[in-house]
Formats: sequence, C-alpha cells, structure tokens
Amino acid sequence: MRYPVVIHKEKGSDYGVSVPDLPGCFSAGRTMQEALESAREAVAAHIEGMRIDGDRVPPSTSIDAHQGNPDYAGGVWALVPVELGKFSGRAKRINITLPERALTELDACAKSFGETRSGFLLRAALEFISRHRAA
Repeated sequence: MRYPVVIHKEKGSDYGVSVPDLPGCFSAGRTMQEALESAREAVAAHIEGMRIDGDRVPPSTSIDAHQGNPDYAGGVWALVPVELGKFSGRAKRINITLPERALTELDACAKSFGETRSGFLLRAALEFISRHRAA
C-alpha cells in the first residue's frame, strides 16, 4: 500500500512530513530524502501500533482527495510505500485458483504498484474488509 504524504519546509527548519490518512502520524528529516525515509518508518510504526491496539487501519486515499485542504497548501506531495503483510503475523501459504486472464491482469496491476502478487492481494483484501467494517 502507498500512503500520500505532504512535505513542508520553512526557513531554518528541517523538512516536516504529515500523513493525512493517518491522523497523528508525523515525521521530519534534514533532507527531502531523509524526510521520506523517516515518513516510511513513521507510517510503518503508526500502523503497527494501530494493529497492536486492535484499531482499524484506514485505507490510503489519493493525493487529489487531500490537495484542497488548506492545512497542506504549499506542500510537496509524495507516496510512501508500506508493506502491510509484515504487520499481519506469520505468513501462511495458501492455494487458490483464478482464471488465467484475471491472474494476468492482477499481476500487471500489482507490478504497476510495485507490489508482489501476494502483497497486492493482501492489501486489496484488507482495504475491502476495512471499508465494509466502516459501513
């Protein structure tokens, strides 16, 4: 999964990072690269804490969904990848059957997001579950 982050920099300060989809998740860094790496670590730690506490992890939304928010005006947007599978406990191998065409499309979509087939299926399933629990 990739979470949108917004990066701000004021004179005399480090780069500050906010994660709109995860209220209370912030990070910073001396350089833009350091800020993005810190953001990835902050998002992972935040999600891990939510899972430990039994809280619902909100799905990521698009950058477009947040750009109109005046709190983020003037910021630089980026996407931070987080592998949700590592927060789900021990992995268990399963065997499923899918139509070949669907599998080809699934693999192409997973690749476009920079994910593995398993990671993509996990993210899709967790997002689906999260949305339907909230409804």
